[in-house]
Amino acid sequence: MKAHKFVDSVGVHVRAGKGGDGSCSFRREACVEKGGPDGGDGGRGGHVIFVGDHDEDSLQRIYYSPLLFAEHGVPGRGQKMYGRNGKDLVIKVPCGTAVFDRDTGAVVADITDHRQEAIIARGGKGGLGNVHWKTSTHQAPTEFTPGDLGEEFHLNLELKLLADVGLVGFPNAGKSSLLSRISDAHPKVAAYPFTTINPIVGTVCYPDFSQIRVADVPGLIKGAHEGVGLGHEFLRHLERSRLLLCVIDMAGVDGREPWDDYKALRNELALHSAELARRPMLVVANKMDLPEAVEKLKSFRRRIRLPILRISTVDDRGIAEVKTRLWEELRPLPRGTRAAGRPATELETPAPVVDASDEIVSAEKVRLAGFLDMAVRKRKG
Repeated sequence: MKAHKFVDSVGVHVRAGKGGDGSCSFRREACVEKGGPDGGDGGRGGHVIFVGDHDEDSLQRIYYSPLLFAEHGVPGRGQKMYGRNGKDLVIKVPCGTAVFDRDTGAVVADITDHRQEAIIARGGKGGLGNVHWKTSTHQAPTEFTPGDLGEEFHLNLELKLLADVGLVGFPNAGKSSLLSRISDAHPKVAAYPFTTINPIVGTVCYPDFSQIRVADVPGLIKGAHEGVGLGHEFLRHLERSRLLLCVIDMAGVDGREPWDDYKALRNELALHSAELARRPMLVVANKMDLPEAVEKLKSFRRRIRLPILRISTVDDRGIAEVKTRLWEELRPLPRGTRAAGRPATELETPAPVVDASDEIVSAEKVRLAGFLDMAVRKRKG
């Protein structure tokens, strides 16, 4: 079976249907000498409509059929018969699809919700039949109007994944491994760089049935804005995230220093989007099962104020803490494409390293006790 191709950007030619022409007709029946005009109007041209669908995860369908033309309206006929409206062309697109005018760059639509509809191109209005020109002094009009042309555009479609959390890090930092530990996603994990070549979304579930969507994108390296590695075009999939999770190889397995990786990642984020660089961020220190990671963390923590979560995807150290911390961080942040909150900045004083401890377990017990108490009160009421 042919593998599914992930397409997150495509150009299309959109054209709505032309309105049907009005009719110039006169009534001709036996025993009716002066039937008069009876030309009907033409039908409206079909619209081109995009509809958000959570079952779509790629722009692949549109990629192979980029000419999106709606049906024309049917012309009017005699006996005051109006033409049928052209059939609307309804295209399903993934939630998170942004539509841009190719010529002006203006945003035409931003489809973020399931079943959200956006009329991209409106069909032309149908023409008028000659029946509309009949007056007491103009009893045999031959005037009629043709249908209007439908709107026509050249558009660019860009898919920006809808996720609450975005993972960013160098290749082999452990982003995919982390995603597979905190969610039911099954990204490709291997001991070589760029195993992730397409964005992957996983869902983190909690005891109170709340959910958080986490997006993993290909590894980001220094010089990505110049096309090094896989570039940074895929960073568009993090633009809707409310929180960024910066995964650092604290052991420096590939011969790089953790602080250098962090600076390079922040620089690439800023070069892609200044707003994305200001997004709230947590730092995940991975590979803490290795002895050299403990020593490198001491110097790293002195340079950064952001909260640091120590984990190891090998023995699941700190994984439960990451899930709990994500839930706590996202609660006060507003939903939407523009996340507010504290910016990810560095100050002189370092923040303490966050460790998995009994405090996390205690906080979880307090929340669960609150849910049980609420259920008991409802049952008594």
